[in-house]
Amino acid sequence: MKTILITGASSGIGLATAQAFLKAGWQVGCLARRADALSAAFGGTDSAMILPADVTDEAAVDAAVDQLVARTGRLDVLFNNAGTFGRADTIDGITLEEWRAVVDLNLTGMFLAARAAFRQMRRQDPQGGRIINNGSISAHVPREGSLAYTATKHAVTGMTRTLSLDGRAFDIACGQIDIGNARTDLLQGIIDANPTAPPPSMDVEHAAQAVLNMALLPPEANVQFMTIMATKMPYIGRG
Repeated sequence: MKTILITGASSGIGLATAQAFLKAGWQVGCLARRADALSAAFGGTDSAMILPADVTDEAAVDAAVDQLVARTGRLDVLFNNAGTFGRADTIDGITLEEWRAVVDLNLTGMFLAARAAFRQMRRQDPQGGRIINNGSISAHVPREGSLAYTATKHAVTGMTRTLSLDGRAFDIACGQIDIGNARTDLLQGIIDANPTAPPPSMDVEHAAQAVLNMALLPPEANVQFMTIMATKMPYIGRG
């Protein structure tokens, strides 16, 4: 049975993805800060391991990977998903504290999770695994008032490319999924607030299935970058 660690697994895309992998027969490490939300979602599911941890806490992330591997024997995939949008505003309205909070979660948290996973994948036998980073449509084209979020998502793209190179010697693949307007609770709130002109959206299950498809590839194949978005969103071609 293959194993995956999913960060930010208590809600949104992380929750939907964890449910998709459980349905597909994987052992799933479900990591998030809120132990109560994890228990509500996955309590009593034998193939789910609840791992309450803050991805910005170095020791907590390392311990969570160790706990998962102690139970499963190895780590095949990391879905590096945890993140936050932050408060929308122009740059002159963003405090240094708000900036650092977004960077700490979206970038440093992803670094810590990827580092712990890479370390485990490099030393396990057989060696190797796959890291899938959750980027964003904002890694292509930003939304208004999203400076900190957009900056971190561009940085995640750089992390993905570098991990792809550094992982080759150890059979560690790295890819990125950029998701646009999956109907999570957050987007549903935006839809409800704009009943006459709701933004284009898609079922979050499509995003979860896309992550599963990336994870199911054989070791010699990798999706470097995948963009999945609501069909009627504006075109976001790379410049």
